[in-house]
This record gives sequence, C-alpha cells and structure tokens, in this order.
Amino acid sequence: MKHLDITVKGKVQGVYFRAGAKAVADQLGVKGIVANQPNGDVFIEAEADDLMMEMFLEYCHEGAEHAVIASVETREGELKNYRNFEIVKKSS
Repeated sequence: MKHLDITVKGKVQGVYFRAGAKAVADQLGVKGIVANQPNGDVFIEAEADDLMMEMFLEYCHEGAEHAVIASVETREGELKNYRNFEIVKKSS
C-alpha cells in the first residue's frame, strides 16, 4: 500500500471531477479523499496498492468528460489508513 497526495490542475471544477474520482476509486478499492481547492485545483489523498493506484492515476490524467487536465502532480506521503473514499466539501 502507498499514499499519494495528488494535485490535478486545469479545468477540473464544475465538471463532476470529484464524483468521477469517487466512482473510480470505489471501483478500484482506492481509499482517501478528494476536495476542490480555492485556486481551482482538485486535491486528492489516495491510498492503494501499486496496480490500483496506477489505474486511478490514469483517471486523474483523463478526468471527467468536460475536464481539461493541465497537469497532475503526485507526492508520496505517510499512510493514513482511510476506510473509504470521500468527497470533502469546502470548509467555510
């Protein structure tokens, strides 16, 4: 298992990117969170084995139907042992 912090840049808000990420994550058994960022990026914390992570990252590079992905940045982090994959709403 590994933990990745993933930042997806481009036109990724308002195009169901988070919902798509959750659907793909649930299908692959990826655990973590996805959240919109104030600057327009989408931030994901994902935990999975190498094969499932690779497949999840493919979604991150392709995105939802109307998304336009400019770049995907990944950074390995410490496992947080998430139990599921959740969409995090903006904190006010």
